Amino acid sequence: MEKKEIKVLGPGCSKCKKTFAVVENVVKSNGVVAELAKVDDIEEIMRYNILSTPAIVIDGKVVMKGKVPTEAEVKQLLGI
Repeated sequence: MEKKEIKVLGPGCSKCKKTFAVVENVVKSNGVVAELAKVDDIEEIMRYNILSTPAIVIDGKVVMKGKVPTEAEVKQLLGI
């Protein structure tokens, strides 16, 4: 499995923190090889052209925005 680059975009609100925790849990518990980062810099978030956070970016592509995902949704996004 190739290494994934996963970013969770959000200014640090509770939904953003929860999203990061869900993604981190899925990555760790399923042995996903990934570089996981939390992005809270507003200017960097704006580069992705999103209006609502939290958002998940996988390998440079915005795959979810505006809601906290379930573990099942994250697994689906990662193809596991």
